[in-house]
Amino acid sequence: MRVHRHHVRYHEVDLQGYLFNARYLEILDVAMAEYFRSLGWSYSDLNRAGMDPSVVSANLRFASPARFDDVLDVETRCSRVGSSSFDLGFTVTSGSREIATAELTYVNVDAAETRAQPIPPSIRAVMIDDQGGKP
Repeated sequence: MRVHRHHVRYHEVDLQGYLFNARYLEILDVAMAEYFRSLGWSYSDLNRAGMDPSVVSANLRFASPARFDDVLDVETRCSRVGSSSFDLGFTVTSGSREIATAELTYVNVDAAETRAQPIPPSIRAVMIDDQGGKP
């Protein structure tokens, strides 16, 4: 499990002063990139290695609103690694308050061919190891 910290900024909130729901996917996207950085690959390194993850499914559940200037901790964990796809689970908290949870499925794509491609073996092995050795 990896943690990314995010400060809710003024332009991210709606008229009620809450973090706008569409912003959660942006924050989760940054958390995904930081997850891979924590495993040893910047996003550019991933691309050079043949990894270009694209979201194909997102399930978000909101528990409590986040507000301007809240500090959010986004815990990221890999819950499944397939041959060309993987799942990341996210828990968003502010202090002891749960804000949201999410499960996103990604497919590694060949952008030029617009089709799925296998996750590079070196990246897949580290992802499997990070989740306790189970694909």
